Amino acid sequence: MLVLQVFCSLIGWFCLYLLFCYTFAQRGAEWSCRLVTLSHGVIIVLLTGYVLFIDGPLPFTHAGTENTELQSVSLAVCLGYFFFDMCWCVCFHTEGPLMLAHHAGSIVGILLALLMGVSGCETCGAIFGSEITNPLLQTRWFLRQLGLYDSLLGDAVDLLFIVLFATVRVGVGTVLFYCEVTSPRTTLIMKLGGVAMYALAWVFMVDIARFCCKKSRAKYKKWQENNKLKQAQKVNGKSE
Repeated sequence: MLVLQVFCSLIGWFCLYLLFCYTFAQRGAEWSCRLVTLSHGVIIVLLTGYVLFIDGPLPFTHAGTENTELQSVSLAVCLGYFFFDMCWCVCFHTEGPLMLAHHAGSIVGILLALLMGVSGCETCGAIFGSEITNPLLQTRWFLRQLGLYDSLLGDAVDLLFIVLFATVRVGVGTVLFYCEVTSPRTTLIMKLGGVAMYALAWVFMVDIARFCCKKSRAKYKKWQENNKLKQAQKVNGKSE
């Protein structure tokens, strides 16, 4: 049953990709893959959000417990996507070693949770925290392709992405990580997986902090240049 769920998920995401390829044939393969990624981000955040906050239990208090049926379904849906995206990235060489390591770690972590039948709770929590920023990341890419990134909308997307990543993936993620490694129910292998994924989150956070500093300096430099230009125009206006 588990294998069938993952296989159906993989086929489902692949069929969605083919549909996007047919619909947006003029845009190219990456456009279609990004749409699949955006769709997965929205769907899995809603699904794991329901699993965590409505169906329960919360991973902060029940780390290492047996998987519920809905947790297993959510993990199977996510695993099928990661298999699809990992294969696509390898075939088209679009991602670097860091992102491939993230995908590989996610696949291994979800597989362990499904095969052992435990820790689905905190695994769903980790998926929710990591995927909640994904739609913004894809929106940023689409804005670039459409020539709309250098605008107020692009700045708003970047700001929201940075705030969500820092507060949810790193902030709340730190609390979840602590609950997982200190829980007597969580197996050692899942704790080690948690350490690896938490370390990757901080690597991403450092990259984001660098990007934030670089963009802030560029924005400040542009503001200075515009301010000098306005002052020069005022001086020229008075001299005339």
